[in-house]
Amino acid sequence: MKTALTIAGSDSCGGAGIQADIKTMTANGVYAMSAVTALTAQNTTGVTGIMEVTPEFLGKQLDSIFTDIYPDAVKIGMVSSAGLIET
Repeated sequence: MKTALTIAGSDSCGGAGIQADIKTMTANGVYAMSAVTALTAQNTTGVTGIMEVTPEFLGKQLDSIFTDIYPDAVKIGMVSSAGLIET
């Protein structure tokens, strides 16, 4: 089975972000993995809050993934700061 990693924010209503990526990957027969860059408070009408993870924590998530199940593909979504982008 092919594997894919999404690096993105979490969408609390499930219409975007890692939730939508995981749904799409799974529907296409791909094993989905995720590294969360931020939590959002949002719905179909807008975003009311964003809480970023630290670059260090994103790095730990990525290290955990890449040292166990190496992804065949990587999809990058919301990465909202220079520190997270550098990681």
